[in-house]
Amino acid sequence: MITTDFAPGSPCMLDLGTPDVRAAAAFYGAVLGWDYEPMGDGEDVEGGMLRKDGKMVAGLGKLTEEGARPAWMIYYTVADADATTQAVERAGGTVRVAPTDLEQWGRMAQYSDPLGGQFAVWQPGESKGVDLVDQPGSLSWTELYTSDAAAAKEFYGGVLGWRFSDTEMPGGEGTYTLITPAGLPEERMHGGLMEVGKEDLALADGRPYWHPVFNVTDCDAAVAEVTANGGSVQMGPVDAEGVGRMAVCLDPFDADFVVLTPAES
Repeated sequence: MITTDFAPGSPCMLDLGTPDVRAAAAFYGAVLGWDYEPMGDGEDVEGGMLRKDGKMVAGLGKLTEEGARPAWMIYYTVADADATTQAVERAGGTVRVAPTDLEQWGRMAQYSDPLGGQFAVWQPGESKGVDLVDQPGSLSWTELYTSDAAAAKEFYGGVLGWRFSDTEMPGGEGTYTLITPAGLPEERMHGGLMEVGKEDLALADGRPYWHPVFNVTDCDAAVAEVTANGGSVQMGPVDAEGVGRMAVCLDPFDADFVVLTPAES
């Protein structure tokens, strides 16, 4: 489970890069019940905050990087963004955005893992991260699709200190690796990674990619809103034993995410 104590190595925030901020805000408002709070006045504002019942759940900004695809960026808590950057470089990753102070709020950096999977870190200042997690309309899990699970475990284990445990998926569909922050019990696992074929990574031109899983009260109703508001469904809804009912979705600009109604414990 993801919590808001944001222990080192745990997900703490996320933001969406999109070519049309207001259209994306309207889409996620319909699907997840989010409200958009622009950072500034006027029609030309290029970003802001997404809130659920007044609580911040994500950021939203205009995609400006040449050739980049619309996608969610997930941030993980670290004690020292500069030390993490050095660890990323030693482990064969790439620094996309060098450690940068965002006023008094914190210090961020963005990277690619050795195979091209993009992620980010956050060294907290006055802001620790989002206000709401693991509740309807908020982040409840993070997931990496990669062509080399062993390489991913070596990289992220070295950089973020994660512990891993493998479990066989139902129906002999392969192995799913569960991720837990260093020093925390297994009930604090916050994500997973799965090895897939290159053909399954077409969304990112063959590179690995992370996506968020959002908790919803009714997966089928959320999927109906996805398709009614210009998005599409890659897989599902399906029932996953012990997990819940889920669907892999794309927003109108092909940013991927998952909606999940958790199984009753």
